[in-house]
Amino acid sequence: MNAWLTVILLVISNIFMTFAWYGHLKLQEMKVFTSNTPLYVVILVSWGIALLEYTCQVPANRMGFQGNGGAFSLMQLKVIQEVVTLIVFTLFTVVFFKGEPLHWNHLAAFVWFSPYGLCSWIEFPHGKMVYSRGFVNFVKYLTNQMHYT
Repeated sequence: MNAWLTVILLVISNIFMTFAWYGHLKLQEMKVFTSNTPLYVVILVSWGIALLEYTCQVPANRMGFQGNGGAFSLMQLKVIQEVVTLIVFTLFTVVFFKGEPLHWNHLAAFVWFSPYGLCSWIEFPHGKMVYSRGFVNFVKYLTNQMHYT
């Protein structure tokens, strides 16, 4: 349950983060903000939304971290956050910014980064689980540079 709650909080956090970073562009398009709206107002609104992000992000990381009894290593938390960010941003772009089409190169980039996420949990031979070493150790293993003692 702790692992799922961590992931759910990271998803909620990323929704707030994406809106804090890019939502002002949509609000300007909707005429909530205009080109005459002072930049400090837009920044303060974004910071307010980012505060909501942190109210989910910090508890997710604290409860999900293995050092606090959670299910994930620090690297795994970061990988989850990055994968969630890509998914949330893609959905945000498609839903809120209609007219921003997805192209083949966007899919290619997602496919390119996916092995990193998978390699955070990959099982290597000799019964050793390699957590939090990710793609670098996977490449080292493939090139016979990784040594098990």
